[in-house]
Amino acid sequence: MSADDMRAFVAPSALSQRRHQSAAGAEPAHGRTPRGSYAPPPGRTVQPGKFGRMFPRLTTPLDLNDDTLFALARTMIENAETSGLTGDNEHVPAGYTYLGQFIDHDITFDTTSISERVVDRPAVENFRTPKLELDSVYGIGPAGSPYLYARDGFDQFIIGECIPGSNRGDARMTKPLPNDLPRNTHGTALIGDPRNDENLLVAQLHLAFLKFHNKLVTETIPARSPQMTKDRRFAVARREVVWHYQWIVLNDFLRRIIDNDVLQHVLTHGRRFYRFEEQSAYSLPYIPLEFSVAAYRLGHSMVRQGYNHNRAFNRIGFNLLFLFSGKSGAIRGTKAPPAQGPSFASLPADWPIDWHRFFELGKPTQFGTDITEELNAFGFNFARKLDPYLAPELHRLPPAPPEPAPVERDFSLPFLNLRRGVLMGLPSGQDVARHMNDARSGISFTMLTPEQIEGSGPDGKAAAESGLHQRTPLWYYVLKEAQILGKGQRLGPVGSRILAEVFVGLLQGDDESFLTTAPDWKPTLGKGRDFTMPDLLRFVGDLDPLNAPGNRDKASASPTT
Repeated sequence: MSADDMRAFVAPSALSQRRHQSAAGAEPAHGRTPRGSYAPPPGRTVQPGKFGRMFPRLTTPLDLNDDTLFALARTMIENAETSGLTGDNEHVPAGYTYLGQFIDHDITFDTTSISERVVDRPAVENFRTPKLELDSVYGIGPAGSPYLYARDGFDQFIIGECIPGSNRGDARMTKPLPNDLPRNTHGTALIGDPRNDENLLVAQLHLAFLKFHNKLVTETIPARSPQMTKDRRFAVARREVVWHYQWIVLNDFLRRIIDNDVLQHVLTHGRRFYRFEEQSAYSLPYIPLEFSVAAYRLGHSMVRQGYNHNRAFNRIGFNLLFLFSGKSGAIRGTKAPPAQGPSFASLPADWPIDWHRFFELGKPTQFGTDITEELNAFGFNFARKLDPYLAPELHRLPPAPPEPAPVERDFSLPFLNLRRGVLMGLPSGQDVARHMNDARSGISFTMLTPEQIEGSGPDGKAAAESGLHQRTPLWYYVLKEAQILGKGQRLGPVGSRILAEVFVGLLQGDDESFLTTAPDWKPTLGKGRDFTMPDLLRFVGDLDPLNAPGNRDKASASPTT
């Protein structure tokens, strides 16, 4: 997520009938109203390409002033006072934090400003299709996005090359390793979604998906179908990549961060609240504001203040993830105008990620005779717990003045998230919980009490001083629910239900997803009949470029940073 991202974040009748059947027992919509009203009235029909409401009946927004929101936001920080309440989530490796961001960029792209959103909330444009189809990677294909593809057949993605490393990392890394995104002469990444070059970790994830496709095209598919044409090979590879990715989202990513009983209930008994069949024009899926502005912002609480990135850079601050990117940092190509500070033509060869440190791939043991375990300085990165306590870096978004200057609200991510929820007219967390926890919905769960919120840390006390323990901003409620009911490991019932219904709904509303086309399909590229993000990375290979044989010059090892 960049500083900008942090500040911001016609169906055939037979298909329509099938979608109605797949989401049983939900509330119907209640009428339509003209476009342009400030708050969407009950039953507001979502137009194609727009964000919409998941709970159209909840028409009383939580209206709070900025001072109240900032008073709460200031307490939502990981510091000495909250250190005993938070920590690592040892059930979720840190790589899933940025996989979540990669997924977000695949299904949402809102380019409007905050002021534009306030004018007409239901008219907010989503420039990304609400499907898990990787258009953020493929663009609109070789014909429409030819700059993404190698000219030799246009069936493979272009892969970028690194420049030599430096004495600050490992100066022996001088070879043009294929471990950067493809870029133009100004350092701009040639990819389907520019946001995937906002920080180094999501950029390296994007690169892994490019290589995943290329390996299928050059090795896997030719081995089993040597006579297949290039056009057909591209189409087959794309479908395999997308379906394996969809499997990861549903069965790896989601199952790590939400209550699995809730996900299974949605898959078995259908969706109750995300009812795009009745709530949107032409029965097409859309992205609910309750999802994009509240529940799916859980990733902000998973961000670490620092990371063990690779052998050469094993103690880095969060800020360096942005420095070594093109959209947010110092990668400026060879032709960009001069700028103050560091500048790189492309990613230095001592900065590619060691995936062993971010996903469950085991501890590496093969790194050459010139590298000892001590020099490798291996350390595994877990995500931080799911709770309201965000890393200090997220309270001082660029260009905020550094400490000891006081935190200003316009540079505070928690304040901006809370304020966005108010500007979008979201209901309170309690209103959503009561609406879900209704006998008519067939769902029953434990709701947070005001006493639980008030008694659970300095943030709870601050919330109670303004009455927010009784009517709580939805984003904060989801995080508080995860802290108290999910023990910081998973989302609670409200957050889990929103994520489960939206992701399952996006797959059920996509004619080409595996869940719609072949519900009994199982992955073919992993071990057994499962496929996780670690399986994808193993399939691609190149897990630790700095330590791979032949990737560095023969000289003494550089000191680690």
